[in-house]
Amino acid sequence: MTSPKIPDSLRRVVLASNNAGKLREFSALFAPLGIELVPQGELGVPEAEEPHVTFVENALAKARHASRLTGLPALADDSGLCVAALEGAPGVYSARYAQMHGGEKSDQANNALLVSKLAGIGDRSAWYVAVLALVRSENDPRPLIGEGLWHGEIIDQPEGANGFGYDPHFYLPDLALTAASLDPEEKNQVSHRARALRELLGKLNQA
Repeated sequence: MTSPKIPDSLRRVVLASNNAGKLREFSALFAPLGIELVPQGELGVPEAEEPHVTFVENALAKARHASRLTGLPALADDSGLCVAALEGAPGVYSARYAQMHGGEKSDQANNALLVSKLAGIGDRSAWYVAVLALVRSENDPRPLIGEGLWHGEIIDQPEGANGFGYDPHFYLPDLALTAASLDPEEKNQVSHRARALRELLGKLNQA
């Protein structure tokens, strides 16, 4: 794909997230484009509410929230893991899956709950979803949206020391590795976020 021509107005963008793992991944993905991503926490922006039931609605809500409070263009990601045998759960609630079931809000607790929910179930197919929303201003009538899917399977025992979230349990049959076993450069070529970014940048070329 041809590298997009980035307008000067998008050279500095607030990232509507305080998730350290996402910050690392997005910084690596956007640096080659000459786009400076500024974490919203550095600008005093609190986390936005995520009241919606779809990734797209949550991503847009977070992007508009960050843009409103900073006056800058804003990029937001809403992503999660969907498991076929659990009817798409944890889905948009992936980050607080265990918390919603009385546990703590942590990757370890989320993964433990997921594995317990799948005990005795043969179908382990799952997919990561990432939706990126880029708004030029709070009330941008034409936000840019990119969506990416990454298919795999859930395994009981964690493998790999990289990544975050459900990555140690997200097994990729084609690579015979988990997402957490990929080095960051490899992951940034094939992940759901990388795919969502490619779609978003394709739209930026046409904007």
